Amino acid sequence: MDAVAQAPALPEAGATDVVDHVAVARLYGEPLFALPTDLYIPPDALEVFLETFEGPLDLLLYLIRKQNFNILDIPLADVTRQYLTYVDQIRSRNLELAAEYLLMAAMLIEIKSRMLLPPKRTDDGQEPEDPRAELVRRLIEYEQMKAAAAKLDQLPLMGRDFLRVQVHVQPSDVQHWPDLEIGELRDAWLDILRRAKLNQHHKIAREELSVREHMSIVLRRLQNRRFVEFEGLFETGRGTQYVVVTFIAMLELARERLIEITQAEAFAPIYVRLAYSPA
Repeated sequence: MDAVAQAPALPEAGATDVVDHVAVARLYGEPLFALPTDLYIPPDALEVFLETFEGPLDLLLYLIRKQNFNILDIPLADVTRQYLTYVDQIRSRNLELAAEYLLMAAMLIEIKSRMLLPPKRTDDGQEPEDPRAELVRRLIEYEQMKAAAAKLDQLPLMGRDFLRVQVHVQPSDVQHWPDLEIGELRDAWLDILRRAKLNQHHKIAREELSVREHMSIVLRRLQNRRFVEFEGLFETGRGTQYVVVTFIAMLELARERLIEITQAEAFAPIYVRLAYSPA
């Protein structure tokens, strides 16, 4: 009890404020009543870098825009004085970082000195160029590039503003129609031919049949119909010659891509439909 009562009086006057009104700190859960006397903290142990400016041009442009100076008529005396104040601050902390800013400071001083000298005319008698012209061009180009970079940064960026969505489609979910083998089409044609011979008439007559005419007949039968069975397009009762001409007409229409001959699966019925033509 006596040790607990005397604990608050351990820190001397001027010491760091105690934590929980008992200890100045806690180390691994244990109370620490006084700071270690042999604790060494290097001066550069904690250093905060504020990368406000991206380079000398950025700093110079900031000073000009902040005070609403005309970029085409820069008051170099005021701008150079403010610029050197900032350079002195960063030179005391980071000489390597200040080297690039010192180069710009030397350029500003050189331009100011040229402005103090009387202007000299060129060899062709024209007025000399303003010593600030080259600096103004660089500042305008930098400001344009900085504005363009800001606009690009506002555009949606994959991984930052949105993510790419990938959809995997299982092969089993995609319906594949089997290809029509030429042998299956031949067998279907032979079957129709055999049935056509069973319905032949013994009437001998010479008749000229037009393939083009039968092509038109097939197209009329397929008009406004989704599918027609392959066998339904033949008039077997009119004889073999009509069946042959109709089949040739169908082949011509298929070659000209006016009709499509399809089959849903192997050994399934064969269907004929009008070919799809986009508008």
